[in-house]
Amino acid sequence: MSQPPDASASEPAAAPARHPVDEVLPPARLGLLGLQHVLVMYTGCVTVPLVFGAAAKLDTSTIGLLINADLLVAGLVTLLQALGIGKVLGVRLPVVAGATFTAVTPMILIAGEYGMQAVYGSMIAAGVFGLLVAVPFARAVRFFPPLVSGSVITVIGLSLIGVAAGLIAGQDATAKDYAAPSHLALAGGIVLLIVVVNRCTSGFFSQLGVLLGLIVGTLVAVPMGLTDFSSVGGADWFGLASPFHFGAPHFPVAAVISMCVVMLVTFTESTADMLAVGEMTGRPLSRKDLARGLAADGVSGIFGGIMNGFLDTVFAQNVGLVGMTKVRSRYVAAVAGGILVALALVPKLGEIVASLPGPVIGGAGLVMFATVTSVGINTLRKVEFEGTGNLLVVAVAIGVGMLPVVAPSFYHAFPTWVQIIGGSAITSATVAAFLLNLLFNHTPGGRKAEPEPESGPAEKVVADTAPAA
Repeated sequence: MSQPPDASASEPAAAPARHPVDEVLPPARLGLLGLQHVLVMYTGCVTVPLVFGAAAKLDTSTIGLLINADLLVAGLVTLLQALGIGKVLGVRLPVVAGATFTAVTPMILIAGEYGMQAVYGSMIAAGVFGLLVAVPFARAVRFFPPLVSGSVITVIGLSLIGVAAGLIAGQDATAKDYAAPSHLALAGGIVLLIVVVNRCTSGFFSQLGVLLGLIVGTLVAVPMGLTDFSSVGGADWFGLASPFHFGAPHFPVAAVISMCVVMLVTFTESTADMLAVGEMTGRPLSRKDLARGLAADGVSGIFGGIMNGFLDTVFAQNVGLVGMTKVRSRYVAAVAGGILVALALVPKLGEIVASLPGPVIGGAGLVMFATVTSVGINTLRKVEFEGTGNLLVVAVAIGVGMLPVVAPSFYHAFPTWVQIIGGSAITSATVAAFLLNLLFNHTPGGRKAEPEPESGPAEKVVADTAPAA
C-alpha cells in the first residue's frame, strides 16, 4: 500500500525573517519617528551655512539660499545612505547625514583667498577624490577595532555636549539672559520629561520621548517669550538656489588639496558613526558596506559643489537617537531624508523648525549627545585591558581629542592643515587612537593579553565573529 503524501513536504518553506534594519514600519510611525530625527539634527545642520555665510560676509538672502541648498543635499544624501543604489552607494543603515563643521574653517579661508567659485570648485574635486578613495579607506576598517572606534565615539559624544550647553545657556556670556535660570529650568524639564517617558511607557510611545520633549518644551517656551515665529510669514513657499549660483567653479590647487584633507577627516568621522550604528542595530559593517557609505559622503561633495551646499557626514546626534529609541529601521531615516528635502524646497516650513528655542533643542540634544558617549563606553567594554597597553591608548586618544574642545585656540599658531586636523576633536582622537593601536597591537613586541580559557560553543561563535581590539 502506498503511503499518503507528506503534507509538510508540499508546504512552502518559511521565508527568512526580515532583519529589523529592513523592516518597514506603519506609515504613521515612520512619519513621527522620521520627524523626530529631523528635529534633533536640524539646528546643527543649518548652523554650518549660518556660520560660513556670516564669516564670508554674504547677505541675508544668499545665506538663506545656502541653508536651502544645505538641507537639500543633506536630505538627498540621507536617502542615499538609507536606501542605497545597487552595490555602489549607501550604507543601508538608519543614519542621517548633515553638514560637517570640519569644512567650515577651510571654506572660510578659501573664500577669502580665492573667492566663492573656488570654494565650490574645491568641494566638487574633494567629492570626486572621496569616491576614488572610499574603497581603499574602507579596507583599513580592521584597524578600527572597538579600541579605536569606542575611543572615537566617546570623544564625539563628549565634544558635542558643549554644543548642547551653548544652545541652552546662549553663546554670548556677556548677555543679560545668558544661562538664565528659567532657560536652564526649561532644558532640565525637557530632560526630565524624556526620562519619564522612557521609564514609564513602553512600545511606540516610549520611542517618542525626544519628540514629545521638543513639542512640550516649545509650548512652554511660548509664554516665556522664547519663541519668535515672525520670520515664517515672510518666508517663501517655494525656493531653491540654482546650480552654480556663484558662477562656474574654479579649482586652485591649494584649495583642492585642503578640501581633500577635509574629505579624509570626514571619512574618519563617518566611519566611527557608521560602525556604532552597525553595532547598535545588530548588523555589523563589512568593508563593502563601509565603502558604500563613505562613497555617499563623496557624493555629498559633488552635490554640495553643484548646488551651493556643504560636505556631509553621518550626524552623531542621530546615532544617539537610534541608541536611545532602539528603532533600527533604515526607512525611518529615509523618511527623515524626505522631510529634509521638503524643508529645502519649502522655506516656510524650514523657518518653523528653525524657530524652535535654543534651550528646547539643547535639552533634547544633551540627552542625545550623552547617549553617543554611552555607546562609546559600551563599545570599550569589549576591549581587553589587562596586561595590554590599551588603557593608555584610550587615555591618550580621549585626552588629545578633548584638547580642542576645552581650548578651541590651542592650535592657532600652526599652519592651516594642522588646524584642520588638530582642531577637530573627532579627527585628533581618531589619529591618536589609530596610531597608538598600531604601535601597541600591530607591531613586534606589543603587549598582548594572555589567552583566555576555552569558551563554550555559543560563546565561541560570538568571540569568533566579534572584531578584535
